[in-house]
Amino acid sequence: MRIVAGTGNRIIAFAQYMGELTLFAFSSFRRLFQRPLFFRLIVHQILEIGIKTIPLVAISSFAIGIVLSMHSIHLLQKFGAVHYVAAAVGLSVVKELGPVLTALMVAGRAGSGISAELGSMRVTRQIDALKVLAVNPMKYLVLTRILACLIAVPLLTAFADLLGIAGGLLMGVTRGGIGAGLYLDITFEFIEMADLVPGLLKAGFFGLVIGVVSTYGGFTAQGGTTGVGAATTRTVVVTSLMIFISDVFLSQTFLLLFGG
Repeated sequence: MRIVAGTGNRIIAFAQYMGELTLFAFSSFRRLFQRPLFFRLIVHQILEIGIKTIPLVAISSFAIGIVLSMHSIHLLQKFGAVHYVAAAVGLSVVKELGPVLTALMVAGRAGSGISAELGSMRVTRQIDALKVLAVNPMKYLVLTRILACLIAVPLLTAFADLLGIAGGLLMGVTRGGIGAGLYLDITFEFIEMADLVPGLLKAGFFGLVIGVVSTYGGFTAQGGTTGVGAATTRTVVVTSLMIFISDVFLSQTFLLLFGG
């Protein structure tokens, strides 16, 4: 009975959390077209998220491209089709690994930072001070960061796709003996717009998830510095899980819409 009760309590807590998260997102987007627009703050947040995450995305995506190419070359050599490593690496990076890997890097670096920043503002009553100054904290602090994540993650994903393909090109030329021109020709032959669009749409959704979960975690933090730390940890864990779970459903949806 204790196991059943414990499981039931966790399910109820999860449903309550998702409900509160959804209402929080709707509450922030309801203020999207209300003045002031805080356009400069949104641009600042995009640069803050994007520029500081670029090194992580660059290293991880380039390394993934190299590793994918190494394994693909080893496998395709058995069938005498080494040159198709370009298609294997390119499609894997563009359709799946680029968006997911970028989202995880942004969640770990920018998402945790947003949660810690807003959590610190909450426990030190800076958010209450904004209300006293007649500044809407949901619009000034929350919506600007959600929109920044929504824009920055697809841009970083496009950058990650290029570096992932570059990593595959490096190994294809040096280890597979494929000419650089041939490698790029095969890559552009197999990667079509129907492959690029789903990946970028995934990245946009992941950015929305990161923005909503991280701002909600910081905005609702309680219990001083300990609460801020707990909220930051919870943000990274929940965001990562939501990225993986939503990726399953998004992949199936895009397969139905765009084909394989």
